[in-house]
Amino acid sequence: MEKNQNKLQDINLKNVKLNSGLLADKNKLVREVVIPYQWQALNDELSDAEPSHAIENFKIAAGKSQGEFHGMVFQDSDVAKWLEAVAYQLASNPDPELEKRADEVIDLVGEAQLEDGYLNTYFIVKEPKMKWKNLAECHELYCSGHFIEAAVAYYQATGKDKLLEIMEKNVDLIASKFGPEADKLKGYPGHQEIELALVKLFKLTGKNKYLTLAKYFIDQRGQEPFYFDQEWQARNEKNHWPDFNSNTAREYYQAHLPVRKQDKAVGHAVRALYMYSGIADLALETADESLLKTAYRLWENTTQKQMYITGGLGSTVHGEAFTIDYDLPNDTAYTETCAAVALIFFADRMHKIDQKSEYIDVLERALYNGALSGMSADGKRFFYVNPLEVKPEVDQARKDHQHVKITRQKWFGCACCPPNLARLLASIGSYIYSKKSASLYVNLYTANQAEFEMKGEKIKLVQQTNYPWTERISLEFANPKAVEFELNLRIPGWCKEFNLKIDNQTISDTQINEKGYLSLKKEWGQQKIELVLKMPVEKIYANPAVKEDINKVALQRGPIVYALEEIDNGKNLAAISLADSPELKSKFDQDLLDGVAVIESNALKLDQIDWQGGLYSVQKPVKQPIKIKAIPYYAWNNRGIGEMTVWLNQN
Repeated sequence: MEKNQNKLQDINLKNVKLNSGLLADKNKLVREVVIPYQWQALNDELSDAEPSHAIENFKIAAGKSQGEFHGMVFQDSDVAKWLEAVAYQLASNPDPELEKRADEVIDLVGEAQLEDGYLNTYFIVKEPKMKWKNLAECHELYCSGHFIEAAVAYYQATGKDKLLEIMEKNVDLIASKFGPEADKLKGYPGHQEIELALVKLFKLTGKNKYLTLAKYFIDQRGQEPFYFDQEWQARNEKNHWPDFNSNTAREYYQAHLPVRKQDKAVGHAVRALYMYSGIADLALETADESLLKTAYRLWENTTQKQMYITGGLGSTVHGEAFTIDYDLPNDTAYTETCAAVALIFFADRMHKIDQKSEYIDVLERALYNGALSGMSADGKRFFYVNPLEVKPEVDQARKDHQHVKITRQKWFGCACCPPNLARLLASIGSYIYSKKSASLYVNLYTANQAEFEMKGEKIKLVQQTNYPWTERISLEFANPKAVEFELNLRIPGWCKEFNLKIDNQTISDTQINEKGYLSLKKEWGQQKIELVLKMPVEKIYANPAVKEDINKVALQRGPIVYALEEIDNGKNLAAISLADSPELKSKFDQDLLDGVAVIESNALKLDQIDWQGGLYSVQKPVKQPIKIKAIPYYAWNNRGIGEMTVWLNQN
C-alpha cells in the first residue's frame, strides 16, 4: 500500500516531562492513585464496589484458579487498558515495582492464550464452542484491539516484546479467520476498536498485513447481506443480550451503509468514534482519498451538529447513541466519558492529516470538560454519564433519568470508562507537541520540558505556564546549536486577542495563518518566547436549532466550560438568569477544588418565597438580584450531592 510521506509525528512520550499545572496534576494522580486503585478494582479488593473479577478470569483461563467467568463479555479489555496506562507511565516515570507487576500480568495473559493464538477469557472459560459466532454482541475483536494497543505501548515504553508477540500471534489467527477469501468469515467487529489498533501495530512493525486487515474490517462494514443478521440466524436466533434485534441494529453498529458512503454520526457513540479514528488512520497511512473525504464528512457532522459544549457525545441512553442533528438535551444527556476520550483520539488523528488548529480546539474542549469530568478530584470515583444539568430529586424519581448518577461511583460492572480515562491522562504528554521535517507544532499549553530532534540536531524546549487558569505562556529554547525551523504556536479558536514577545521584544506584525497557528520561521537557539492568550469570560450561545438551549447562555473562559452548583448558589438553579449587564469576573481560588479559576457575577433569581399564586397564577414572579459563582464543569460533584447546570437563562 502507498504511504503518505512527511507525516506529522508526536514527540516520544519519554522525552516530555510534565512539571506542574492541571494536566501534570491529573497525570500524577493517575500514576500515584488511579493505577493502584484500579489494580485493586481489577482484583476485587474494593469494598462496597461492583466486582470486576477481571484478573481472576485470566487466572481461570490459564488454569491457575478454579471457578466461573464473571463480569461482562468484554471484561478482558479493562486489564488491557490498565496495562496501557501503566505503559505510558513507565515511559515517562520509570517504576521497577510497577513494571514487575505489569510483567506478571503479561505472563498471565500469555498463559491464558490458547496454542493457536486465541485470547479471550469469556470464550475460553465459558463458551468455547461459540468463538467467532457472535461478533455483533460479544466483543472478541474489541478486546483484541485493546490488547494490541497495550502491547504497542508497553514495547515502546520498556522495549519488552512478550505482549507484542502474544498479540501478533493473536492477530495472525484473526487474519486467518476473516477476509475476502472464499474460505474466510465475512464479519467485522460489533464494537469497533481493533481497526485503529491494527494501524498502531503496522506503524510499529511495518507489516502491511495489519493495514490490510484494518482496511478489510472498515470496508466490510455496511455491506449486504447484513453479516450480523446472518450470524444471528446461524445461532438459531439466540442472543447474548436479551434485547438484541438485528433488524433495528444497523445504525447502532454503523452498518446501515458502507462506511465510505456514511456522512452522519449515528448509533453507539463510542463505537462510532473509534471507527472514525480508524478511518482517519487508514486515510493517512494509505493516502486513500475516499476514506479521507469520509473522515472529513463525519468530523463535520459530529462536531458541528451533534457535540455538546463540553465535548460530550451521545445524547441518549438508548443505545448510548447519537440521535439527530441538534438534539442535545442537558438533563438526560448520556455523554459517556469514553465518548469524550474517543473524540480526543479522532481529533488527534484529524490533526495529523491536516494541521488545522480547529482539531486541537475540539480535542482541548473534550479533554478539559467532557473527559476530566469523568473522574473525581481524588481519583477514586467515576462518572460513566456526564449530564449538563442535574436535579437529584428528579434523577432519583424518574425512570427516564435513571442513567444519570447524582454522584460518582467507586466502580462499575461495565467499567470501560475509568481505565479509558486513565490511559488518556497517562499519555497526555504525547499530545502537547508534534513535528514533521522542519516544523514544530505547539498544540497544548501546559508546563513541561521536552527534548527532540529537528534536522538531526537536539532541541530543548521548556514551557512554563499555569494554563488554563492564567493567560501567560513562556517557551524557552536552550539548544546546543541554533537550528532553523518553523515554530507553529496554536492560537485557540476561543482566543480573540493575543500578544507575543521574543527575547522581551514585542512582535507586532504577527498573523495567524489559515490553519489557526502563529508561524515563526527562524533559527532557534537560546530564545525565550512569551505568548499571552487573552481569556475574558465569554457568554456562549447555542445554535437556535438546539431547542433545549434557546434563550440560554453558558459561561466559558479559555477552554474551560463552567457550571453552577447548588453548594454555591442555592437550590432551584433553573430559576437563575444572568443580569442584563452581567459583571463577569474571574479569580483564581487556590483553596477550592485543588486550585481553580472561578467566575463570579451578578444575576437574578425568581423569588419563590414571596410567591402567592399557588401552582399557577396570573401573577408574574418577582426576580431578586443575587450573586452567583461558577466553577469548572469538570470539577462538579466534588463537594457533595446537589443541583448543577451548565446553561443559564438569559434575563
